[in-house]
Amino acid sequence: MSTTAAPVEKPVVARAESVRSPWELTVRRFARHKLGMASFFMLGVLYLMAAACEFFAPTTREWSNLPHSYCPPQPLHWNFADGLHVGAMRRFDNPVTFARTYVEDRSVKIPLGFFVHGEPYDLFGFIPMDRHFLGVNRERLAALGRADDPDAVFYLLGADKYGRDVLSRLMYGARISLSVGLISIVVTFILGVVLGGISGYAGGRWDNLIQRLIEVINALPQLPLWLALGAVFPADWSPLAVYFCVTVALSLFGWTSLARVVRGKILSLREEDYAVAARLLGASHSRVLFRHLMPGFTSHIIVTLTLSVPGMILGETVLSFLGLGLRPPIVSWGVMLQDCQNLQTVGHYPWLLAPVLFIILTILSFNFSGDAMRDAADPYSDR
Repeated sequence: MSTTAAPVEKPVVARAESVRSPWELTVRRFARHKLGMASFFMLGVLYLMAAACEFFAPTTREWSNLPHSYCPPQPLHWNFADGLHVGAMRRFDNPVTFARTYVEDRSVKIPLGFFVHGEPYDLFGFIPMDRHFLGVNRERLAALGRADDPDAVFYLLGADKYGRDVLSRLMYGARISLSVGLISIVVTFILGVVLGGISGYAGGRWDNLIQRLIEVINALPQLPLWLALGAVFPADWSPLAVYFCVTVALSLFGWTSLARVVRGKILSLREEDYAVAARLLGASHSRVLFRHLMPGFTSHIIVTLTLSVPGMILGETVLSFLGLGLRPPIVSWGVMLQDCQNLQTVGHYPWLLAPVLFIILTILSFNFSGDAMRDAADPYSDR
């Protein structure tokens, strides 16, 4: 008599993804998004450059060389004998038309180097230094007997009307323009999460009041409103005060989209079993809202904030470009674009539009990384 052995059940092994937290799944999905990762890396480079702009800038913000005003960008050259260098820019003024032209003299080489000594500065405002990431190698220039050469200047992206380095001012301006977006997002986050959470959780009259306020704010035309707010700022205010007011003004009208996202999520989650159980156990309304409901869609909040930063940066740029926001001596991308209001100047010196390229690069990086975060916010969408 033959006996048949009972089949042995194999233990069920959970997939690695099933035991990961939602945050880990979101990060793994975002890491597989090549364009999103490249944009995120570019944003990291831009903010690192802005944070340590004194070190990365070839010169300081105030440095100028008036005889080389409107000097065009100098192309980089390299060979084994001379290393990295640029040619001297010779200036010629037409005595009849007063037209100013520059000709590169390749026979006179200006040596460049990394981590060279240059104009002294205070890194982060309190660390005295004189090292620059890239600049003219003054030591080698002195060894060649040309320490006092007036043409020993380096303008990778050209110079403005005062002979100031456009690249250096772009890096200093990045600190202001990029920080406006971050500070505005902090205020937007607080207003959007608090008011949107109260609107969705409390409901009733509070919901109606907050939603009508959002509709009124969204009905206002933003650009004329920003212009009106910029015109209100007194001309005798300090640059710091104007900077603070511009940041707050941008934040007060940028929280409505986040508030509606939070309200919609709270409406869909407030009757879930875990939320009801927390209330029955005696948890306060604030604990239920911020401890139990908010963490369920934190990734969506981050995505909404990321996609809102470009609007804040563009708002500051527009106000400063029109002279109603930040003003000199503060350096921002919008302040630098004030030199481009004359089309004739732009036609003769197109390198003054360099801030536009940085603005476009920043906006695209935020949009691409925000889209990648939005796709990664739902780790189970591809199943």
